[in-house]
Amino acid sequence: MAIQRRIPPPLPFADQVAIFSRLAEANPAPETELLFVNPFTLVVAVALSAQATDVGVNRATRGLFAVADTPEKMLELGIEGVTEHIRTIGLYRQKAKNVIALSRILVDDYAGQVPDSRAALTSLPGVGRKTANVVLSCAFGHPAQAVDTHIFRVGNRTRIAPGRDVDEVERAIEDNVPARFQTHAHHWLILHGRYVCQARKPRCGICPIRDLCPYEEKTA
Repeated sequence: MAIQRRIPPPLPFADQVAIFSRLAEANPAPETELLFVNPFTLVVAVALSAQATDVGVNRATRGLFAVADTPEKMLELGIEGVTEHIRTIGLYRQKAKNVIALSRILVDDYAGQVPDSRAALTSLPGVGRKTANVVLSCAFGHPAQAVDTHIFRVGNRTRIAPGRDVDEVERAIEDNVPARFQTHAHHWLILHGRYVCQARKPRCGICPIRDLCPYEEKTA
């Protein structure tokens, strides 16, 4: 019988407040590093970012969004046109099909507008819960938590939001991060994981929350 890993308790409320206060002071208005011009291009950009870097996606979408920034224009471009723009991104053929398919649904079912509903967003081809949460947060300002590998790592290392999988970490953020920090929480955590609390060698020497972090394997 497999033994489930014990999940330690999250940090106390006072520590959560202190941590997010420091992150907010350092970066009061964090934003996604994916380039987009409207909710539709954000949906496309996040869908394309699966198994790809933001830098690589941005490089491909600059040209794509210059000619197709609405679902109607994307449909005019067609699968082959989308493919030509995104062929430098992993799984580009399937992603091109998804972009055209979700554009068709938005035109046919939503009058060309991106819905601000998680259920509606996740019904679109190539759009999972994480993608939907990014769109809800960045495009509509909802306190949705898009948990990726960076946030999963930071949530567990720091015990801000411990969990065995991304769903548990998402719930832990919602349950434990003070309400006033919820809107930007996933941005602060992903940026912290990307540039400070890195996977192989966390940069603890420059970490603004080092004294509050219980991670045992801190680096100099």
